[in-house]
Amino acid sequence: MNRTTAGQLSALLTVAVAVAAALSPPVGASAGRHPRCDQPGPYDLPHTSQPVDLDPADFTTEIDNPYWPMVPGTTWVYAETDPQGTRLRVEVTVTRRTRIIRGIEAVVVHDAVTEHGELVENTFDWYAQDSGGSIWYLGEHTREYEDGVVVSSAGSFEYGVDGAQAGIAVPAAPVAGCSYRQEYYDGEAEDRARVLTVRDDIRVRGHKYRDVLTTSDRVPLEPFVL
Repeated sequence: MNRTTAGQLSALLTVAVAVAAALSPPVGASAGRHPRCDQPGPYDLPHTSQPVDLDPADFTTEIDNPYWPMVPGTTWVYAETDPQGTRLRVEVTVTRRTRIIRGIEAVVVHDAVTEHGELVENTFDWYAQDSGGSIWYLGEHTREYEDGVVVSSAGSFEYGVDGAQAGIAVPAAPVAGCSYRQEYYDGEAEDRARVLTVRDDIRVRGHKYRDVLTTSDRVPLEPFVL
């Protein structure tokens, strides 16, 4: 997951640590479940490189998970500080566009990261919600810029292309201690998440929020970042 998306999801207080063998069976209705981490709907929480076989009939672009409802036209703006101490502005917009990913219609979410007004990262993320309410992350197209020139597309991936696998952005029924992957594209995108609590109360700029989902993020490809 690129810098923007990781910041976006941590701002929503969701994400990281996973364990599962690469040879695990595909995640689906028949896959084994851990009772404590059981999710409503047809799919288990995926881990590491575990393949998933997602049926387009199980998905919708009407994303109403209470932890991150995606209403087209909605925009969130975040202030971030990167590992080097640079202050960034992150603008996340749920567009009215969709994209077909391996037969699944996905919502396109646009992330723009600026530094002192200059664009440094431009990303389009693709999400869909399964019939149980879990939001799946199906990929992203990302570009990083220096002086207006594209210098990297690292982290881009699309479910079903070159072995890339979909992951979970937000579980339908998060439970403390449950882990899952957010994305998997070998050597490019391997972010993971672990639920810490679902009952936190936090205060941000004078506003108190109750029953907040709090997670821990881990990026194995960038061990010194998270």
